[in-house]
Amino acid sequence: MKQKTLVDQIGTAHFFETSPKRIISLVPSQTELLYDLGLEDKIIGITKFCVHPYHFKSTKKSVGGTKKVHFEKIRLLQPDIIICNKEENTLEIVEELRKICPVWVTNIATIEDNFQMITDFGQLFNCRTEGQKWNDKLAFALSDFKNYIKDKEVKKVAYFIWKKPFMVAGSDNFINELLKLNHFENIYQNKGRYPEIELKKMRLDGDPDLVFLSSEPYPFAEEDAFEIGRHTHHAKTVFVDGEMFSWYGSRLLKAFDYFKKMHEKL
Repeated sequence: MKQKTLVDQIGTAHFFETSPKRIISLVPSQTELLYDLGLEDKIIGITKFCVHPYHFKSTKKSVGGTKKVHFEKIRLLQPDIIICNKEENTLEIVEELRKICPVWVTNIATIEDNFQMITDFGQLFNCRTEGQKWNDKLAFALSDFKNYIKDKEVKKVAYFIWKKPFMVAGSDNFINELLKLNHFENIYQNKGRYPEIELKKMRLDGDPDLVFLSSEPYPFAEEDAFEIGRHTHHAKTVFVDGEMFSWYGSRLLKAFDYFKKMHEKL
């Protein structure tokens, strides 16, 4: 990598004389992507939520979560770069980390943003060929899925992510992007990014055909499905894999297959 300036997805310019060799990733889906780009040996620190690949929890240093990090542990690891995300990590964390080393922040709300992130990582870590391979695979799978879904009828959905208070996926986020791709009309897409909602108002809010209960960040149970479902007229309540709807990066390739199986069951 020659000396060059690269700009991350929140518009911050970074100048690197050489490609970063010591990476800390504070975003689970991006940790998985870095691994899939062949960068395992350069990853020195991850969060406790970085569960893919599985062996990282015993081979990489945990530096906390996504919202609470251990700054001293990070400093002692002497990273060349820290990978964050605008939604996953707070501005306060990012600003504190910048005192240690450059912090590259991604911002993923669309599939196009995802392609851009992979291209950026290819340039940043001198693995352009691997990055291009992944983008090609994802582009092919996306085209195939759009062909699969084109004749499916549009159904109204509510996608739940939290309880106490009840919260759902709204607009301007990756979950809503994938709901739209699947021909699901999000009844809360005009209520903000992750609105708190009242169950008793669900019928007025749009009365969904489907209620999705995500496996993360809150682990919904059968009693939750019953409680939520009785506030609709006829909705089918479905437990869905949150990683498939909210993880970007290379995980998207597995998501397309998951979505096809999901539609067959619906």
